[in-house]
Amino acid sequence: MPELPDIAAYLYALERRISGSNLETVRLGSPFLLRTVKPPLAELNGRKVRGLRRIGKRIAIGLEPDFWLVLHLMIAGRLHWHTRPPKLSKRVIAAFDFSTGSLSLTEAGSKRRASLHVIPGEQELSLLDAGGLEVLDADLPAFQAALTAQNHTLKRALTDPHIFSGIGNAYSDEILHRAKLSPIALTKKLTPFQVETLFEATRLTLEEWTTRLIREAQEKFPEGVTAFREGMAAHGRYGQPCPRCGAKVQRIRYADNETNYCAVCQTGGRLLADRALSRLLREDWPRTLDELEALRQQSLGSPFYKVGDAS
Repeated sequence: MPELPDIAAYLYALERRISGSNLETVRLGSPFLLRTVKPPLAELNGRKVRGLRRIGKRIAIGLEPDFWLVLHLMIAGRLHWHTRPPKLSKRVIAAFDFSTGSLSLTEAGSKRRASLHVIPGEQELSLLDAGGLEVLDADLPAFQAALTAQNHTLKRALTDPHIFSGIGNAYSDEILHRAKLSPIALTKKLTPFQVETLFEATRLTLEEWTTRLIREAQEKFPEGVTAFREGMAAHGRYGQPCPRCGAKVQRIRYADNETNYCAVCQTGGRLLADRALSRLLREDWPRTLDELEALRQQSLGSPFYKVGDAS
């Protein structure tokens, strides 16, 4: 799912292409995309683009006098820019034709999770904001207050849009790796030093990746938005060496997501139990990297399981 740095790159690219242009029409290839009925889409035809903004992980396109097209790309939605209006297809589920070119929305897979809202006015627009703190605009006391308001694991707190805005599965892994903190550490048990370290890691991670992706968007429209980027330290790097200590990056898998972490840098060498695999291994679940390696050696050639690769 595109997160704050990715959305910032999209907005940068779109501002250069559609700011001040006219929206000619919106074409829908999937009726499930549109989540509102008032005002109708046709009422927006011919209106001038007056601004763009990010709302959490959403992209909001403002139209005169005060209408908003709000896109949530979810996991598989991606945007593409065309000089000519593209054809709708099973994969191209919407096209937004402007006087300067066309923006298409594609969604991979069979699940349709992306959404489009047509919002009449700022007051209605604000209802889409989950209320999470904008870390790049916040100071340490505000960050600490949001972080410790409830007792959650760090992974959950960072990815909860009601607590922090724009952070998801990928960048939370990068933030926690930079901060050298366990994803399952509890927010109310952090020391003041750890809270400050997490605050700085969050800001630096988001700033660095936002700067990098906007720089790339200066050359071309960000077509290849992905949660797995070259240069990431932990996310998507399961089994690869940690760039800090060289130990293999570990993971916890759950539903459609996974958390990647370095046991040496973040958990004091302790392995975090993967639910599916720990249920299978029960008391044999390894607690350290040394135990994991020993169990891997024992399981070589076993037809039943491979440690660290539960499905």
